[in-house]
Amino acid sequence: MDYDIKKGWFKNIEGDLLAQLMEEVFGNVTSEGETLVSSYGVMDRIEVQVLAKDKMTIVTVNKDGPVSDDDILDSKRRLNVFAEKATGFDAKARMKRAQKKAKEGKL
Repeated sequence: MDYDIKKGWFKNIEGDLLAQLMEEVFGNVTSEGETLVSSYGVMDRIEVQVLAKDKMTIVTVNKDGPVSDDDILDSKRRLNVFAEKATGFDAKARMKRAQKKAKEGKL
């Protein structure tokens, strides 16, 4: 999914800073070309790529098989922490921006 990056926030994630943030939040990170890859909890693969100074994409692939509700909640919380630190927008602001784009037909 594509996420907007707050105006002026790119300086916080440019260069190696985004990889350092992923390492801090998820505990691991590797680079596959322009894409940073990690994993955490029920998320088997987390792919992050900066598309422009104002846009990034985060794609997750969940593990197969049974998982506990606690693991799901922990993984979702951790992903929200990362998305907030990477974009500068909290979950509520990201949701409002997505709803506005949907109404405008831009999603």
